[in-house]
Amino acid sequence: MLPFLLLFLSAFGAGLLALLVPGWKEKSFKLGLIFAGAYLFAITILHILPELFADQGSAYYMGLYILLGFLLQQVLDFMSSGIEHGHIHDHGMHGRGNSVWTLMIGLFLHAFLEGTLLSKQPMLAGHQHGSETLLIGIILHKMPEAFALVAVLMTRMKKPGILLLLALFSLASPLGMVSTDLLFDQQLIGRGTLNILFGLVAGGFLHISTIIFFESSPQHRFQLHKLLIILFASGLAILTEFII
Repeated sequence: MLPFLLLFLSAFGAGLLALLVPGWKEKSFKLGLIFAGAYLFAITILHILPELFADQGSAYYMGLYILLGFLLQQVLDFMSSGIEHGHIHDHGMHGRGNSVWTLMIGLFLHAFLEGTLLSKQPMLAGHQHGSETLLIGIILHKMPEAFALVAVLMTRMKKPGILLLLALFSLASPLGMVSTDLLFDQQLIGRGTLNILFGLVAGGFLHISTIIFFESSPQHRFQLHKLLIILFASGLAILTEFII
């Protein structure tokens, strides 16, 4: 129940912040997004990929699953207009961007798949270190995502509708976690299916985090404060994965 509540409350709270603090600064949001993207990239490289390729039963095709996940995230980005990596512009009321329901379907599927990583079934039996790293990474990713979602919905809907859709989005990752455990316990899916799901999510993480890096440096200009944020987030990922 604790991961379920943390996932839900962190996303819902971040969305509420966007709703209740109209004077938020986009620059501060972008810096938080870069931190979350760097942490997400680091745990994908340090935690997820080594485990997936260590499983000899699925390692041969794992690169394919990761590539398909990368491409799948491109499709979901098209549906959500890039809210996953902080796009909060060009979603206005007058025909720009996708419909609210298209946005929500893309975001919900993305968040639901992420939740499968937090299943109690480990990616590789016997893995001991960094058990909280994934939870921290997904929470850090969900917070700016929920913030961006509310910022977009505020141009289209009134507060009751925004709160309803925010709650629906906040439930997506917890539901992905719980449903994966339930299906596995009922033997409706097996280890092979889980490996495919985990590979798809890893590919999605690589897509989102690299897009954040590229978009945070327009014209590839060097910006010291962004580099320091990336280094700090990566160091924190190393710390949580191997030391804590």
